[in-house]
Amino acid sequence: MAGKAVTAKNRPNRKSGQLEKEAAADLEAHKELALEVIGRLKKEYPEAKCTLEYEKAWQLLVSVRLAAQCTDARVDQITPLLYEKFPDVAALAAAEPEEIEEIVRPCGLGRSKARDISACMRVLHEKYGDHVPEDFEDLLALPGVGRKSANLIMGDVFGKPAIVTDTHCIRLCNLIGLVDQIREPAKVERELWKIIPPEEGNDLCHRFVLHGRAVCIARRPQCGKCCLRDICRHGKETLTYGEAF
Repeated sequence: MAGKAVTAKNRPNRKSGQLEKEAAADLEAHKELALEVIGRLKKEYPEAKCTLEYEKAWQLLVSVRLAAQCTDARVDQITPLLYEKFPDVAALAAAEPEEIEEIVRPCGLGRSKARDISACMRVLHEKYGDHVPEDFEDLLALPGVGRKSANLIMGDVFGKPAIVTDTHCIRLCNLIGLVDQIREPAKVERELWKIIPPEEGNDLCHRFVLHGRAVCIARRPQCGKCCLRDICRHGKETLTYGEAF
């Protein structure tokens, strides 16, 4: 019996198979790079923690909202004044947005931030008994809470796997080569989940912030004194062209 004729329809797709192998190899390379980055930053910054000051989960929610387009240092100056007048969730829930805005105005975008904080605290008070929900989707449903804030709460408060794609994380990941020319936070988060062990994500993002402030400065990364310079895509380029020292 004659064999089945090979046609364009049933011919093995060698190109597709090769692309799959290349994609798998690229993923493994990114995983190896991620593990090396994690190890080196752990040595450089043994203590990884949130740079915002807070004592309770609801306070971190407030601080993260205030930190939008504002420095953490300024937020940490303002929140004690806010909590002096409104010491708990119930007090903030009962406050008028205008009262909150009067205090948080130095953080910028005072009206929208005050409105979100007021609405968020009212939901916590009325729906969750003054507690912050532990479910990620419930956190996202809170007024003024996006993926960055929700991930920060999940990781720092509840100790669950989390990746906070703030500006430091996005910038460093692109410079290092952990992601390739991706700027959208949700897309960066999705790519990082593929290559970073779940238990390492939250601390790594805190270390990105520390490293971004101390060495990998936005306007001019200090590649010459960077612990990642020989494995970082940008660092290797600057060393090649003699710009690092």
